[in-house]
Amino acid sequence: MKDDDSGNRLGGYLRARRELVSPAQAGIQPGGNRRVPGLRREEVALLAGISPDYYLRLERGRDKNPSPQVLRSLARVLQLDDVEQVYLLGLAADRPRAPRRRRPEHVPARVHELLAHLRIPAFVEGRAFDVLASNPMAVALSPRLRPGQNRLRSLLLDPEERAFHQDWAKATADFIATLRTTIGDDTDNPRFVELVGELALSSQRFRTLWARHDVRRLDGGTTTVHHPAVGELRLHRDKLPIEDVILVVYYPDKNSDSDEKLRLLASLAHTESSGTS
Repeated sequence: MKDDDSGNRLGGYLRARRELVSPAQAGIQPGGNRRVPGLRREEVALLAGISPDYYLRLERGRDKNPSPQVLRSLARVLQLDDVEQVYLLGLAADRPRAPRRRRPEHVPARVHELLAHLRIPAFVEGRAFDVLASNPMAVALSPRLRPGQNRLRSLLLDPEERAFHQDWAKATADFIATLRTTIGDDTDNPRFVELVGELALSSQRFRTLWARHDVRRLDGGTTTVHHPAVGELRLHRDKLPIEDVILVVYYPDKNSDSDEKLRLLASLAHTESSGTS
């Protein structure tokens, strides 16, 4: 995978997270001659209770088998949340592995039937945010939810998608951090390699966020979008695993303003479909 730290993932993660913690956040009085944006290596080592030489070996990939106790101490100093700590522990657990047998992502027939019956925006995505199937309401909500589209590519490169999201900056940060979490140690997966390589070349926003090594899960939540026909929509999102794929559904609070607008959108989509049939 195209990544500066692909051969030393543990060291790359430690370095990226160290640079994001300010001295003030760590309880250190900032000096006047600091040449690093975050903590110095020796400061991390001191706060974690390990020697500076040992920490240097960890960052440079010379020691890839730190104990869980050391990693938890580092997680505390680097102020990692639960998801980030699990990710850090997983990096240190990397071992040589046999090549994986990868099956093509497949949408079960019953899920196609389910999509056809749902009257709210719903679609199926793969591990790399590829849209594998969608219902008419999903496409009415956003043309970027047609099968064959990639949600992260659209988010970063399509100006209409940027205008669609009320908080585009947060959406991009969440998607990119989720992609890194999803990839995990599957760094030689051709689809991931292709997508990361493409976005690294075409998007400065991707390059900046990818270098942070953020990790998180993008599960349920609530988002606000701006639809060009019906205006602002506040929608809840749920992501439901089904075999090897994810069913994503968007829905409003019942009898809310967004509920009325979504019904209007369904009517507009039906009228447009009838007029072109």
